[in-house]
Amino acid sequence: MQHAIDISVTVNGERVDARVEPRTHLIDFLREHLDLTGSHAGCEHGVCGACSILVDGQMVRGCLMLAVQADGAAVQTIEGLTESGAIAALQEAFVAHNALQCGYCTPGMLVAASELLRANPDPSRDEVREGISGNYCRCTGYHAIVEAVLSAAATLRKG
Repeated sequence: MQHAIDISVTVNGERVDARVEPRTHLIDFLREHLDLTGSHAGCEHGVCGACSILVDGQMVRGCLMLAVQADGAAVQTIEGLTESGAIAALQEAFVAHNALQCGYCTPGMLVAASELLRANPDPSRDEVREGISGNYCRCTGYHAIVEAVLSAAATLRKG
């Protein structure tokens, strides 16, 4: 029997102290213990990107990282990015370009797109495709998502 471990994580700007089983994945901790259900547990193998979150400013797959590995880290979920307004332009562009259908991939896509635009505020179409390539979408065919990211990039550059 495994013993629970105490962790302290800053999630969306708030310190969270918790006791978790060592085998608990970060995405499960966020969803089940903190009720932050915006990020999804899709494939649980790090392939689909639905569980993408930021840990210390870097995008990670929440299904591949254990909660104990986030001890002492700053975690941002889609909820935190939304509340801060950090992805408002992307969200508006996704709606305007109909870049979501079922919505399952959308949180991970938004995290990936925000990371892309942070690193490259003026990406080409190919760079957008590369930037979101780690995120699967079964509904849209990606065209609308790429258009939305390019539109958001243009909006953000205008200030």
